[in-house]
Amino acid sequence: MQTTRREVVRVTTLGAAAAMTAPAAAQTPSQARGGKQNPRGKYPSPPFPAQSQPWPGLASQMTPRPDHGETSYVGSGRLSGRNALITGGDSGMGRAAAIAFAREGANVAINYLTSEESDAREVVELIRAEGRMVAPLPGDLRDPTFCRRLVNDAVGQLGGLDILVSNAGRQQSRGSIAEISDEDFDATMKTNVYAPFWIIKAALPHLQPGSAIIATTSEQAYDPSPDLYDYAQTKAATMNFVKSLAKQFGPKGIRVNGVAPGPIWTPLQISGGASEGKVVTFGATAPLGRPGQPAELAGIFVRLAEDDGSYTTGNIYGAGGGQGQP
Repeated sequence: MQTTRREVVRVTTLGAAAAMTAPAAAQTPSQARGGKQNPRGKYPSPPFPAQSQPWPGLASQMTPRPDHGETSYVGSGRLSGRNALITGGDSGMGRAAAIAFAREGANVAINYLTSEESDAREVVELIRAEGRMVAPLPGDLRDPTFCRRLVNDAVGQLGGLDILVSNAGRQQSRGSIAEISDEDFDATMKTNVYAPFWIIKAALPHLQPGSAIIATTSEQAYDPSPDLYDYAQTKAATMNFVKSLAKQFGPKGIRVNGVAPGPIWTPLQISGGASEGKVVTFGATAPLGRPGQPAELAGIFVRLAEDDGSYTTGNIYGAGGGQGQP
C-alpha cells in the first residue's frame, strides 16, 4: 500500500511531539495496551523530590514528569466528528482528556492561563499531529465575560460543540481557615464554582441531543482534608451540580457526569495544592502505594463522552487508587 505524503508528515510530527512531551514514566513495549501489568509498579512511587512552583505550575517542570498518555494512548475512532471544549487542557486530567479525545477523532479547544502557554503548546502540537482541529483559548475563568467568550470562540473555531469538560480547578493548601484570605477564597470559588456555571450556561444553546458534559470533582468531595477547606467544598458543589443538571438536562438528551480522582500527579500539587513535605510522600497512603497519573483517567473521560455510555448520566466515576469514594 502506498504511503501518502500526509501520512508521512503526520507520523513525523507525532514522533517529534511525543519526543518533546514524553514523560519520565513512559511505558515500555512490554507495557503496551492490551498487556497485563501490576498497577503498583506501573508508575513512579514516593518518595519524590521536594519541589514547588508558583501557581498554577507547569507539568513540563515537574520531577518526575506526569504521563498524560502522550506515548501510550491509542484511539479507535470513538469520538469521530465531535467537537470538545476542555478547561484546564494544558496539563493534568484536562491534558489527558484532550490527547485521548483527539486520538478518538474529536476536534478540541483547550482553555488555560497565559502563564501555562508552554505546556499548552505541547498539547496543541499533539492534537495537530492527529490531523484534528485545535483551538487554543487562553484566559482567566474568574472573569464571566471571558467565560462566555470562551464558549463562543470554541464554537466558532471548531464549528460546533458536542462535549464540554469542566476541568480547571484552583487548589491551595492552608493549615487553618484563619490563613485563607478573602481574596484566596474568592479566587477558588470563582474558578471552581462560578466558572462552570458561566460556561455551562453559555454552552447550553449549542448542545444538541447526544451531547455530554463532564466535570472533574474529587475524592475531597467525600473525604475532605483539613488543609483543603475551601477546595473540598467546591468539589462537593461540583458533585452536586452534576447530579442536579443530569436531571435537568436529561429531557434534552444531554448527559452530565463527573470524574472523582484521588491523588493524581499534576501541577496542582506542586503549586500550592499540597505542602512541600506532602509532595515528597504524595500518594503513599493509597493501597496501590503511589499517586495516579493523568493518563490513567483518560479512558474514563472518553467513556463518559462516547455514545456507548448513552445511559450513563448523573454518575460520578472514581479513580482513587483504592481510597476515597465513590
